[in-house]
Amino acid sequence: MKKHIFFAWLPIAIASTIAIAAAYSLVQQDIRQSANDPQIEIAEDAAGALSSGAIPASIFLPVKIDMAKSLSPFGIVYDDSGRSIAASGSLNGIVPAVPAGVLDYARSHADDRLTWQPASGVRIAAVVKSYKAASSTGFILVGRSLREVELRESSLELIAGLAWVITLALTLLAVSYNMIGVRKGE
Repeated sequence: MKKHIFFAWLPIAIASTIAIAAAYSLVQQDIRQSANDPQIEIAEDAAGALSSGAIPASIFLPVKIDMAKSLSPFGIVYDDSGRSIAASGSLNGIVPAVPAGVLDYARSHADDRLTWQPASGVRIAAVVKSYKAASSTGFILVGRSLREVELRESSLELIAGLAWVITLALTLLAVSYNMIGVRKGE
């Protein structure tokens, strides 16, 4: 490639790269943040019920959800010290403990939204909300698997990568054609 063509194309390549990276980032964040929507609603409703005196075990359906296999939302109620006191979800039959820093953050900020990986290959979109009842305080964690969301993100990465390569190739061809055409017309 001739230098003058490369240097004419370089700003276009940089601008195209930035535009496609920005578009990818915006869509990826929208996909990921939307994964929290059901959990936010469920956690707020459950925290309200617990604050009104509901018994922790009464806020969950009797169905037990395997966090590693199911796409269904699940909930875990933790007491103020971080010990689980009721749960509709488990991992290998055990209710996993959430990292202490998450509860500390939810305690001081009312809630926390995070990607939680309680085991290798198990990634959960989780919302943790604190609650205060007359006789107790604690936290409600509502989560669901990110498996489908991450598949969408992988598809998005492929589409963005292909768009980037095609854009770079087409802009290079256009600049080359234009530069060669200009030189021939001189």
